[in-house]
Amino acid sequence: MGVLAAALTSCGSEPDKRCVDGRSYDATRGYKILDSKSCSNKSGGVAPGTWYYGSDNGGGYAKSGTFEKNKAVSRGGFGCSSSSSHSGSSGG
Repeated sequence: MGVLAAALTSCGSEPDKRCVDGRSYDATRGYKILDSKSCSNKSGGVAPGTWYYGSDNGGGYAKSGTFEKNKAVSRGGFGCSSSSSHSGSSGG
């Protein structure tokens, strides 16, 4: 029950995000994932990392996501409808 509740509450909440090196794109693997501290700029300089939202994660790389947070949120998640024309319960 806890897993289902967590999945359903994720609808419309913060999208999954990973800190990536935006200059490291590989057509097969995606962007190289960095430590989340690399996306936090506390020294006043330019942070080496960029947040990448709603991506797949494999072998230290992230792909199939977006750099635009609002686009990741609108894609929905498990139990969410990505289209406003659908209503009712989902089949799984």
